[in-house]
Amino acid sequence: MTSPNSPDTITIDGPAGAGKSTLGALLAQRLGYLYFDTGIMYRALTWAALRRQLDLSDADALAGLAQDLAIDIAPPTQDDGRQFTVLIDNTDATWELRSASVEKSVSQVARHPAVRTIMRARQRAIGMRGQVVMVGRDIGTIVLPEARLKVYLEASLHARAARRAAELQARGLAADTGAIEADVARRDALDQHVMGRSPDALVLNNDDLSPEAEVDAIVAQLRAQG
Repeated sequence: MTSPNSPDTITIDGPAGAGKSTLGALLAQRLGYLYFDTGIMYRALTWAALRRQLDLSDADALAGLAQDLAIDIAPPTQDDGRQFTVLIDNTDATWELRSASVEKSVSQVARHPAVRTIMRARQRAIGMRGQVVMVGRDIGTIVLPEARLKVYLEASLHARAARRAAELQARGLAADTGAIEADVARRDALDQHVMGRSPDALVLNNDDLSPEAEVDAIVAQLRAQG
C-alpha cells in the first residue's frame, strides 16, 4: 500500500499497556514498513544495567552504558510469538526484556534526561531512514515531530492491565490482574513527565476497538490525507 503519498514515518504514542506494540506491528506489516518499538531500547538498557548491578539513580553511569551498549533489533529468529529479536551485546534477551524486574525498573532508568537524550538521538536516526512505524511515549512530540502522521493510542487502566495479564498467561506465567493494574498505574505516574500528545495526532481509544479495526482507521486517515 506504500505510495508516493504515504508518510515516510508514522508515530504511535500512548501509555503503558495501551496496545501500541500490537498496533505498530500490524500497521507496519500492512504498509510494508519497518516496525520499531522504541521502548525496547530503554528495556534493553535497563536489563543491561541490572545485570551489571548499576545504581539506577546514577545518571552518569546509565548514560555511559546507553552510549556504548550494542543493541540490535532484528526480524524474529524463533517462532515463539516474538515480534522481533533483540540482541544486546550479541545475547538474545528478547523475552527477558519483559521480565518483572525490567518492567519494575524501566521507568526509573528512562526518566534520566541524559539517558533520554542519547536514546532519542539513536531513535531519530532510525526514524529518519523513512518508511518506519515508530512506537513509544514521546515520538510524535519530541523524537520525530515532523512525522506526517501521528497516532495517540488510549485505553482504560483496567483494559491495559487485562491485556498484560493475558500476555503473561499466554506464556504460561501467573498473572494477578489487580497487582498488574496497580503496577500500570505506578508506571503512568512515573512516565507522566515524558508523555505527551501532539496536537495534530489522530487519537484512538481502543477499549472497544480490535487491533485490526485500529489499523483500518489509520489506513483510512492515510487515504483521507491523499
